[in-house]
Amino acid sequence: MSDISGLRDEWLLLQSQHERYELAALAIKLLAVVMLLAWHAYPLIPLLALLWLQEGILKTFQARLGARLLRVEQMLSDGSEGAAMQLHSEWLAGRPSGLALLREYALSACRPTVAYP
Repeated sequence: MSDISGLRDEWLLLQSQHERYELAALAIKLLAVVMLLAWHAYPLIPLLALLWLQEGILKTFQARLGARLLRVEQMLSDGSEGAAMQLHSEWLAGRPSGLALLREYALSACRPTVAYP
Protein backbone atom coordinates (compact mmCIF):
# COMPACT_ATOMS: atom_id res chain seq x y z
CA MET A 1 0.00 0.00 0.00
CA SER A 2 1.38 3.41 -0.91
CA ASP A 3 1.79 6.13 1.70
CA ILE A 4 -0.91 8.21 0.01
CA SER A 5 -3.37 5.32 0.13
CA GLY A 6 -2.49 4.71 3.77
CA LEU A 7 -2.97 8.39 4.57
CA ARG A 8 -6.37 8.38 2.88
CA ASP A 9 -7.44 5.31 4.85
CA GLU A 10 -6.15 6.86 8.05
CA TRP A 11 -7.99 10.11 7.33
CA LEU A 12 -11.28 8.27 6.83
CA LEU A 13 -10.91 6.39 10.09
CA LEU A 14 -9.81 9.44 12.09
CA GLN A 15 -12.64 11.55 10.71
CA SER A 16 -15.15 8.88 11.70
CA GLN A 17 -13.74 8.75 15.24
CA HIS A 18 -13.64 12.56 15.45
CA GLU A 19 -17.37 12.65 14.69
CA ARG A 20 -18.08 9.91 17.25
CA TYR A 21 -16.43 12.02 19.94
CA GLU A 22 -18.72 14.86 18.94
CA LEU A 23 -21.77 12.61 19.29
CA ALA A 24 -20.58 11.39 22.69
CA ALA A 25 -20.13 15.00 23.83
CA LEU A 26 -23.64 15.82 22.64
CA ALA A 27 -25.01 12.82 24.56
CA ILE A 28 -23.33 14.10 27.73
CA LYS A 29 -24.91 17.54 27.20
CA LEU A 30 -28.35 16.05 26.62
CA LEU A 31 -28.04 13.86 29.70
CA ALA A 32 -27.14 16.90 31.80
CA VAL A 33 -30.13 18.85 30.49
CA VAL A 34 -32.54 15.95 31.08
CA MET A 35 -31.20 15.48 34.60
CA LEU A 36 -31.70 19.17 35.38
CA LEU A 37 -35.25 19.10 34.05
CA ALA A 38 -36.17 15.89 35.86
CA TRP A 39 -34.68 16.58 39.31
CA HIS A 40 -33.80 19.46 41.58
CA ALA A 41 -30.51 21.08 40.66
CA TYR A 42 -28.82 21.17 44.08
CA PRO A 43 -28.24 17.41 44.61
CA LEU A 44 -27.11 17.05 41.01
CA ILE A 45 -24.36 19.67 41.07
CA PRO A 46 -21.52 17.18 41.78
CA LEU A 47 -22.80 14.80 39.09
CA LEU A 48 -23.21 17.61 36.57
CA ALA A 49 -19.68 18.80 37.36
CA LEU A 50 -18.43 15.28 36.72
CA LEU A 51 -20.26 15.15 33.38
CA TRP A 52 -18.82 18.55 32.47
CA LEU A 53 -15.28 17.41 33.21
CA GLN A 54 -15.86 14.14 31.34
CA GLU A 55 -16.87 16.12 28.28
CA GLY A 56 -13.72 18.21 28.69
CA ILE A 57 -11.66 15.01 28.57
CA LEU A 58 -13.55 13.82 25.48
CA LYS A 59 -12.97 17.16 23.79
CA THR A 60 -9.26 16.93 24.59
CA PHE A 61 -9.10 13.51 22.93
CA GLN A 62 -11.09 14.87 19.98
CA ALA A 63 -8.68 17.80 19.65
CA ARG A 64 -5.75 15.39 19.46
CA LEU A 65 -7.49 13.44 16.70
CA GLY A 66 -8.17 16.74 14.97
CA ALA A 67 -4.49 17.67 15.13
CA ARG A 68 -3.54 14.39 13.45
CA LEU A 69 -6.29 14.88 10.87
CA LEU A 70 -4.79 18.25 9.98
CA ARG A 71 -1.32 16.70 9.62
CA VAL A 72 -2.68 13.95 7.38
CA GLU A 73 -4.55 16.51 5.27
CA GLN A 74 -1.38 18.57 4.93
CA MET A 75 0.59 15.51 3.81
CA LEU A 76 -2.14 14.61 1.32
CA SER A 77 -2.29 18.12 -0.12
CA ASP A 78 1.50 18.38 -0.39
CA GLY A 79 1.81 14.93 -1.89
CA SER A 80 4.60 14.45 0.66
CA GLU A 81 5.81 11.08 1.80
CA GLY A 82 4.56 11.47 5.35
CA ALA A 83 4.18 8.29 7.34
CA ALA A 84 0.67 6.97 7.67
CA MET A 85 -0.64 5.29 10.80
CA GLN A 86 1.34 7.35 13.33
CA LEU A 87 -1.54 8.58 15.50
CA HIS A 88 -0.37 7.06 18.77
CA SER A 89 3.26 8.07 18.25
CA GLU A 90 2.23 11.68 17.65
CA TRP A 91 -0.32 11.55 20.47
CA LEU A 92 2.24 10.28 22.96
CA ALA A 93 4.87 12.77 21.81
CA GLY A 94 2.47 15.68 22.32
CA ARG A 95 0.71 14.46 25.47
CA PRO A 96 1.63 16.38 28.58
CA SER A 97 1.79 14.67 31.96
CA GLY A 98 0.79 15.49 35.50
CA LEU A 99 -0.56 18.95 36.13
CA ALA A 100 -0.09 19.97 32.50
CA LEU A 101 -2.47 17.18 31.45
CA LEU A 102 -5.04 18.26 34.04
CA ARG A 103 -4.66 21.84 32.78
CA GLU A 104 -5.30 20.67 29.22
CA TYR A 105 -8.47 18.87 30.36
CA ALA A 106 -9.62 21.95 32.29
CA LEU A 107 -9.01 24.24 29.30
CA SER A 108 -11.06 21.92 27.11
CA ALA A 109 -13.84 21.89 29.70
CA CYS A 110 -13.91 25.71 29.72
CA ARG A 111 -14.52 26.06 26.00
CA PRO A 112 -17.92 27.69 25.47
CA THR A 113 -19.36 24.74 23.58
CA VAL A 114 -18.47 22.41 26.46
CA ALA A 115 -19.43 24.69 29.36
CA TYR A 116 -22.76 25.62 27.74
CA PRO A 117 -25.18 23.36 29.65
